[in-house]
Amino acid sequence: MIQLRRNRQEYDVCIIGSGAGGGMAAYMLTQAGARVSVIEAGPKWYSSEDSAMLKWNYDSPRRGASTPDRPFGEFDGCIGGWQVEGEPYTMAPGERFDWWRARMLGGRTNHWGRISLRFGPDDFRRGSMDGLGDDWPIDYDDIAPYYDRVDRLVGIFGSREGLPNDPDGIFQPAPRPRCYELLIKDACDRLGITCIPARLSILTQPLGNRVPCHYCGQCGRGCMTNSNFSSPEVLIRPALATGNLTLYLEAMAREVTVDARGHATGVSYVDKATGEDRHVRARIVVLAASACESARLLLNSKSSQFPDGLANGSGMVGRYLTDTTGAGVQGFIPKMMERPPHNEDGSGSGHIFMPWWLDNRTLDFPRGYHIEVGGGFDMPGYGVLGGVERYPAGGGWGRQLKDDYRRYFGATVGFAGRGEMVPNENCYCEIDPDVVDRWGIPVLRFHWQWSDHEVQQAKHMQETFRSIVEAMGGEVFAPMPTREERYGLMNGGSIIHELGCVRMGNDPARSVVDANCRAHEVPNLFVADGGPFVSQPDKNPTWTILALSMRTSEHVARLMKEGAL
Repeated sequence: MIQLRRNRQEYDVCIIGSGAGGGMAAYMLTQAGARVSVIEAGPKWYSSEDSAMLKWNYDSPRRGASTPDRPFGEFDGCIGGWQVEGEPYTMAPGERFDWWRARMLGGRTNHWGRISLRFGPDDFRRGSMDGLGDDWPIDYDDIAPYYDRVDRLVGIFGSREGLPNDPDGIFQPAPRPRCYELLIKDACDRLGITCIPARLSILTQPLGNRVPCHYCGQCGRGCMTNSNFSSPEVLIRPALATGNLTLYLEAMAREVTVDARGHATGVSYVDKATGEDRHVRARIVVLAASACESARLLLNSKSSQFPDGLANGSGMVGRYLTDTTGAGVQGFIPKMMERPPHNEDGSGSGHIFMPWWLDNRTLDFPRGYHIEVGGGFDMPGYGVLGGVERYPAGGGWGRQLKDDYRRYFGATVGFAGRGEMVPNENCYCEIDPDVVDRWGIPVLRFHWQWSDHEVQQAKHMQETFRSIVEAMGGEVFAPMPTREERYGLMNGGSIIHELGCVRMGNDPARSVVDANCRAHEVPNLFVADGGPFVSQPDKNPTWTILALSMRTSEHVARLMKEGAL
């Protein structure tokens, strides 16, 4: 029997997680006057105070190489990774899923590339359009006003294009393309591939007390000037300023507690500093720990009323897990060799991208993908131009090797496809009956199988990227992956866009939460992360998590005001 130290204070709302969904919920509910507690598994971290944005790679003997808790480089702004010490997860025999966890205030908003794309009208009704999967219980018009408010609150640059399923937002001006991006756009124009300015949550004009980006190109390290978006700086700080928010840091949530009526009463957690089990009381609980972590909490919250896990009478908790599809190609472009050194840092991601541009009725796979680009004179560090011996007359040692690095630096481009996966019954997570983490909390076991839809999509990505490189007059050194290699389709979880597991719907037998992200079976339990997503459009999910969390939080505040909670 676990002995809990119970907090006497009762909050109006307890939120688990401080990333995009949790941060937005904290912001909205404290602004509405609610007394809110946030439980966060990691430590305090603010980019304005803790960022390594201005460090040179040569400041470190590692030259910026990765570390176990920073797989994207030792100066990366996110503490976490696919492996977290003391927090294992397991997989079904012969299957593979890579689960990323961030352990810090702000969660993954300290990691992502700030690519901020709205879902389009078709993305909410794909099931009706192609017969694969289910429709959402809401449509684009339901969420569009919240996208607008997120645009104004957080800030985003882009361009108005009028594309039917890639809705425009309220944009600040987009930065100009870099040299290599102009060459990519020229090739895409000749191939009939739509290529437009990127849409990133990075300021190019002042917004409130935040200044525009100065284009150092190090967004991934955390922005010291708050020109890009992170939850701690843009959402948590204003929430704290209301005096209505209490943070519980280094607190590992164990389960949601309930009373005899089956209503949530708060959250039990492990104080990571002392190892003590504690409890936060609250009238309302909002899960925003990430799709899979929220599913884990629900499945571990068993009681006599909920023997299969809280709000899991349908058996849908953990089901229909999805991730973005991903495949990439890098090309060498000879005409970009020996360019005069110049500053083309810009924002931390590409200044252009290619939204889905084709009609699936002419293709052998459903849904689509967008293309992200890379290249140029990024700050060199560990691993730069890895494999220089592959370049014409490249390699060797001494002066020749140094000269080759200078000649080829900036002469490569990269393409990354990010596509829509069709949800299937073979992708889910459940509680492993035999494994617990360092605090004795049962861990997740993953099941994962790509279908032919995703494999054929990856094939199309490879063919498209190679045709662009060819149109640029370049070459690809890596051979075309075979079908047995899934055409280079990356492992599930690799793109760090896992969604679903707590999906929304109108039918309680087929979903966990309703159209307002309120649990069908627990009236004071809500979910505000990627868990309620019914499908996985090719657009990066953070902008929709923010908009949905704002919508859900506003609904919670309205019910509180009406005395319905």
